[in-house]
Amino acid sequence: MKRDYYEVLGVERSTGEQEIKKAYRKLARQYHPDVNPGDKGAEEKFKEVSEAYDVLSDPEKKARYDQFGHAGVDPNQGGGFGDAGGFGDIFDMFFGGGGGQRRGGPQRGSDLRYAMSLTFEEAVFGVEKEIQIPRDETCTDCQGSGAAPGTHPTTCSQCQGSGQVKVLQRTPFGQIQTARTCPTCQGEGRTISSPCSTCHGKGKVRKVKTIKVNIPQGSEDGLNLRLSGDGEAGAKGGPSGDLYIVLQVKRHKFFEREGNDVYCEIPITFIQATLGAEVDVPTLDGVVKMKVPEGTQTATIFRLKGHGVPHRRGSGRGDQHVRVILTTPTKLNEKQKQLLREFGEATPDHQQMGKKSLFEKFKENLRDAMG
Repeated sequence: MKRDYYEVLGVERSTGEQEIKKAYRKLARQYHPDVNPGDKGAEEKFKEVSEAYDVLSDPEKKARYDQFGHAGVDPNQGGGFGDAGGFGDIFDMFFGGGGGQRRGGPQRGSDLRYAMSLTFEEAVFGVEKEIQIPRDETCTDCQGSGAAPGTHPTTCSQCQGSGQVKVLQRTPFGQIQTARTCPTCQGEGRTISSPCSTCHGKGKVRKVKTIKVNIPQGSEDGLNLRLSGDGEAGAKGGPSGDLYIVLQVKRHKFFEREGNDVYCEIPITFIQATLGAEVDVPTLDGVVKMKVPEGTQTATIFRLKGHGVPHRRGSGRGDQHVRVILTTPTKLNEKQKQLLREFGEATPDHQQMGKKSLFEKFKENLRDAMG
């Protein structure tokens, strides 16, 4: 899967154009193939950095990428992996060597990213969704060759199929020979005299594909689901890329989730807490009865076993944790107030408090200290 372009350049999404350019130049100097001859790792890094800069330096591509991720960026226009912004020309001039690279062999298609929004319940119990993905697919008229039916691409006469041409340049350090991408075939190593009228010689066409996605039960926010082969079509017979579904789960107005357990709060009355009661508690499976023991204190937490989130792998479920909050009655009539006054007069302070007050504890400690 392709890395996030902002992560590749080491910048934030709010970073301005000049800072993006500065970050690119720094990394391009570090990983340029002519500075690291024979280092395949550095070469791949340079390609990745160049691709990221090609997108983030273009306001239109950047806007599409910010909204849709890699799926919103046309790979035929982004990620040339070469002399982005003209900076590669400078390195070619001073360091020589082959900045260009033949792209005529099979190439794997780009991976795509799709952000899918789910309700809390859809993530918990799983759901099947249909999504529309804009992507490049192999042209069926030319079978991906780019040439009109009945014709075939031919080897480029200028670079003899290498995709590169040698160029002599005069520099302050003398005359230097460099290798550049062939301008005739654009590094492909072949030319098409009769382009396919459907794909205009690209070998791929842009289509919107409808894909069914099965979201497993117990899915959580940020989970990545990989759909193999559902990304962009490959080139020159290369395999298709993959599609990554990134889940974005909406918050629930009543439940909070932690792992496979869910948490909630419910109000209970003074009478229910004092005398005990059975109260209705919403769960992921509907309303259930929960027993509140006599003398329950506010903020007491009860557990409803097996009423949490189903495990994504294997069987079983988490639990639901219910925190009861004692509510104080308001807008009492005179009779209710009088009954409470009588209750208060008939009830010792320590029983009303539920525990000894700090003042009572202080008096006891003082008596013990004085013998």
